[in-house]
Amino acid sequence: MAKARPIPGVGEDDPFALAAAEVVAIRSAELAEQSADVLDIDDIERVHDMRVATRRLRAALEVFEPCFPKKRFNETLREVKALADALGERRDRDVTIAALSVYETALGPPGRPGVRSLAERLRAEQIEANVALGPYVTEERIAALAERLGELVAAARAQAVEAEVAGAGADGAAPGDEAGEAEPAASQADANGGPSP
Repeated sequence: MAKARPIPGVGEDDPFALAAAEVVAIRSAELAEQSADVLDIDDIERVHDMRVATRRLRAALEVFEPCFPKKRFNETLREVKALADALGERRDRDVTIAALSVYETALGPPGRPGVRSLAERLRAEQIEANVALGPYVTEERIAALAERLGELVAAARAQAVEAEVAGAGADGAAPGDEAGEAEPAASQADANGGPSP
């Protein structure tokens, strides 16, 4: 199974929306990477890795939901869920076929024809599930999903900037000034009845 990438550069003091942008950007890239050759039924781990990447992305989207525009978020989450469902249908068959293969080897000759028959039926279902998965993992569809995810990331980054600007304004300091640095000079001017020396 492909390991989740770490999320560099996000600290506990960073705005929630900035964390949302960074996490979703990385999880989105992982999903796109795992889509390569996912329809190859001879390498069932490809589907597994992409399904795991989809689940990580979905979890990140749901955790950071408040950071995204509602309509775009809902549309994107629906697409991610549909992709995960299609991957799950294929994965279920992959796992069962692999388990039956091990079981058949351990079974005595009298029971093998029944296991083979079941495995053949599941292989037909695996092919059907693969055909159903196909439209979800075309280059065009993955690129379109990446674009929608990119829009969510941009919206979260914009929200983080707005929060930072609002926070600076609440401190009464101009950007780049330390909060309250100008106040003592103003207080001194008032006390002296004019500008301070």
